[in-house]
Amino acid sequence: MSQAGQKESPDPQSPSPEGKSDSNQNCRNEVNPKAVCRVCKRLYRDPKILPCLHSFCADCIRQLNPFSVSGPNVKQTSLSKDGQSPTVDHTATTVLCPECDTEVDIPPSGADGLTIDHLALDEVFLETLTTESSVLCDLCSDGDAALRCEVCCVNLCEFCSQAHRRQRRTSAHTVQSVQELKAQGRLSRPVLCSLHPAQELRLFCESCDQPICLECAATFHRDHNCSAARDIIDHHADRIRDLVAGSLQPRLQRLEESLMKVEITQDALQARMEATADDVRAFARGYAASVETHCVSLLRRLEELRVQRRNQLHLQTVQLQQALSDARGGVRFAERLLARGSDAEILSAKAVTLARLTSLVESGYDPSPATVAPDDSGSIRFLPGEGAGEVDGYPVVGVIQTKTLDLSRCTIEGEGVQVGRQGQRGHFTMVCRDSAGQPLGRGGENVLVSIVNKDKKNCTVEATVVDNNDGSFSVSYTPTEPGSYSVWVCVKAQHVKGSPFPLNVSRRLRRHAGTFHCCTFCSSGGAKDARCGCPGTMPGGFQGCGHSHKGHPGQPHWSCCGSTQEQSECRAPCPGPVTPTMRGRLRTVEL
Repeated sequence: MSQAGQKESPDPQSPSPEGKSDSNQNCRNEVNPKAVCRVCKRLYRDPKILPCLHSFCADCIRQLNPFSVSGPNVKQTSLSKDGQSPTVDHTATTVLCPECDTEVDIPPSGADGLTIDHLALDEVFLETLTTESSVLCDLCSDGDAALRCEVCCVNLCEFCSQAHRRQRRTSAHTVQSVQELKAQGRLSRPVLCSLHPAQELRLFCESCDQPICLECAATFHRDHNCSAARDIIDHHADRIRDLVAGSLQPRLQRLEESLMKVEITQDALQARMEATADDVRAFARGYAASVETHCVSLLRRLEELRVQRRNQLHLQTVQLQQALSDARGGVRFAERLLARGSDAEILSAKAVTLARLTSLVESGYDPSPATVAPDDSGSIRFLPGEGAGEVDGYPVVGVIQTKTLDLSRCTIEGEGVQVGRQGQRGHFTMVCRDSAGQPLGRGGENVLVSIVNKDKKNCTVEATVVDNNDGSFSVSYTPTEPGSYSVWVCVKAQHVKGSPFPLNVSRRLRRHAGTFHCCTFCSSGGAKDARCGCPGTMPGGFQGCGHSHKGHPGQPHWSCCGSTQEQSECRAPCPGPVTPTMRGRLRTVEL
């Protein structure tokens, strides 16, 4: 309950008796913003302080939508002025502050349970004094108010001021001139008790942690620890100052510095984004120009090919027409000679006729498929995925392909198409070429490779074909059985030249069972009964290897087969049953 509820202190924010509109006195640009509610945009009416320290009118707080509801659903019934019995909900609710968007708790009693913002009331009264030319008396509402009681917080005319001083209850109140208050520019007024409007809050109850008046101290707080406000104000004010100066001010400075850094970073980010966007646009313009240039170049190349092929076809047409005319003339003359000429006439013209006909047959234009230009228009096509180098520093793609695949010119490279080994991966490469023997320089051909055992028709080897996109195709396979195979290499369902190719797959590489050493005598520790795979002999009847002795290979070799190649296949015959004596010798050789 605010101090506006006292008998002689009407709400300074309520409409005046003359019906002045709040908008008339509040919708001016020079209105003090500290006196205006941020929700209703009018002067404060019964301002309340939310836990986030933002103040709003009590009615504005009541109209906020609850963010959440908690606590017991306690309801209290009270009788209203019109005789109705409305139900008042005292459930504790949480709302969002309209200014800082913080979740704040509203007490079960609602907005009435919040703390009154007396500083806001001071700003409202000061705004009223400075903006209105005349202030009406709050008691009689007839004359202009020239004085103001600081205790009752009411504006008084001269007549009501004299009556106010004659009353015993208000005779000691301090009354000041309204003009002096306007000249001061600030207002300092007492805070009155909401339960005892005539009493000022001059005491503080430490037990209840709230300011009280003398009557409240004598009644409701009689057994509590109460002190004069002027005696304890320094202690409580110092706590606020310590929090502000010791913790909040440094935090405020750090937050401001961090915010400044974030804003600088944001500005730098925006500048970087704009510069990058300009680079992207410049690149797009340059790239579009290079693509357009490349397009013009491709079209020019296509026109050159058209003119070239057209000239070739035109030349071939002239040659064919000339050859056709010569052949027709010779045939016509020979037929007329044979049909109408006498024997003497035929024999007379025989020599020249045979010479002409022979020259036409031997040296005339041969209209065979090899000399007639084939319809290779299908070989001219556009490959959009092929790299075309750079234009003005930008990489471009797309080329005009004029080469035609010639199966008779395709080649197979690599030994993997002829020999292979069981369990080892074999490789070979198939290169597609045109009629001039040049690689096509592009991929995309349908290449099929099949490897079939000649002896076992159901034994096939899976082959993997990789398109290298340069006219070559890499083929790899792993045979599981030795034997003779046929390698079928087909392009566009047709065999390349030489297909099928014979493939000989040898058995798996046999590992060495002995030791790669210089001589048996050394590796066995001088044992004379040790044997080696090389044919060397020792003097005095000792058989085995030795340095610079007869039969010694003169270099390191395998003791099992005598091979001098360390990375080789063992050629020793498979041993039979191993006897104890042989087992000892073999063990010695392994040393």
